[in-house]
Amino acid sequence: MKKFTLKQVSEACNGKFVGDEKYLNYPITSVERDSREIKEGSLFLAIKGARVDGHEFIEKCYERGAVCALCEKAPENPQKPYILVNSTLEAVKQIAESYRQLFDIPVIGISGSVGKTSTKEMIASVLSQKFKVHKTTGNLNNELGVPLTLFGLEEEHQAAVIEMGISNFGEMQRISKMVKPTICVITIIGSCHLENLGNRDGVLKAKTEMFENMTDNAKIILNGDDDKLNTIKEVRGIKPEFYGLNSDNKYYAVNIKNNGTKGVDCTLCFDNTKLNVTIPALGNYMVSNALAAVAVGKALGLSDEQLISGVESYKTVGSRANLIRAQKVTIIDDCYNANPNSVKAAVDTLANFSGRKVAVLGDMKELGKTELQLHNEIGAYAAQKGIDVVVAIGPLAKEIYTGTKIESSTAQTFYYETVEKAQENLKEILQAGDIVLVKASHSMQFEKIVNYLKQI
Repeated sequence: MKKFTLKQVSEACNGKFVGDEKYLNYPITSVERDSREIKEGSLFLAIKGARVDGHEFIEKCYERGAVCALCEKAPENPQKPYILVNSTLEAVKQIAESYRQLFDIPVIGISGSVGKTSTKEMIASVLSQKFKVHKTTGNLNNELGVPLTLFGLEEEHQAAVIEMGISNFGEMQRISKMVKPTICVITIIGSCHLENLGNRDGVLKAKTEMFENMTDNAKIILNGDDDKLNTIKEVRGIKPEFYGLNSDNKYYAVNIKNNGTKGVDCTLCFDNTKLNVTIPALGNYMVSNALAAVAVGKALGLSDEQLISGVESYKTVGSRANLIRAQKVTIIDDCYNANPNSVKAAVDTLANFSGRKVAVLGDMKELGKTELQLHNEIGAYAAQKGIDVVVAIGPLAKEIYTGTKIESSTAQTFYYETVEKAQENLKEILQAGDIVLVKASHSMQFEKIVNYLKQI
């Protein structure tokens, strides 16, 4: 971390510092919520969770080297200082906002219903051709994850790429207040978190709260192929730049050729420039992600050669369209999360493969009143795309099964209530050489299916 003292910490959150005042000028070395991650000089966040209360670990953290604890109640035997606050969660956001202000660097804030993580990785890959880049890791994209991501900024970093995920109104306003993006990127306005946001207009309203806290000279980069985003013409005097497959966008693509496991060839176009690239990833949707990254790269002065190198250096992370060659089948592991837009994109990717195509699909959560209709539409879409076998798992996914059955007389369809029941039958359903897409909301725990498919 940059030098950030306990005095600055306590002032940022208006907390009550308790302990020997000589510690006030001590710089913290990291901010940790997990007692197992404590280092010498760490600030420990004592957070009361649903199952574990971090306050019970304060003493242990002191012993492991923590210099201070941020807490809502005083520890019984405080060996070192602590900062008392009304809410640790609220305080850590205030501290992160203050720490962010120490950095005068490009900070790219990314949101959207689909493609946040892959776009974040693509932008980071491109910018790393010129800058020392800090980026969001794992799922640290919410109101606690974003502060922890910001605390990872070091003196050496020259740019940051911060993913921002939300599920309700007001969250983006609070997150972007910490991030203060100098470049705002929004990928797609899709049908997600509709239980809270109502409809896609609600999603648009919630996502664009980001603009309230962007810097005065910020740039806005939006997916112009999205019918909601392309209605945004000006924000605080700033005109957005649009990217997408449509040539009406400033940044667009032509000559798109999907080569399956060998990636996607395309020509990225802007102004009078044409960049021929091979994106080392599955799915044509990665072309849009590359265009977003090129738009950010151009805004920050990268050369054409750096843009090409950055796009072609992209690496897939986690269970997001990750190709796994198992003994019997080839798996497209895309089970990190799911909503209607991302599932359709994954089905498109599967459809580009040769051989027998199998979609193992599960419940999509938080879709509100139209959840059954949206699941039914996914089943119909899979049938329309010529998917040979659809295996639907979960109570909501029964509508995926129904939608496929109604739309196709040739696709094989199977339905199971649970992951365990599906696994009992998958070995018999699958054939050697099948391409198998595995996708559902994270809570469905479809990683169990991926692990099972690796073993058969």
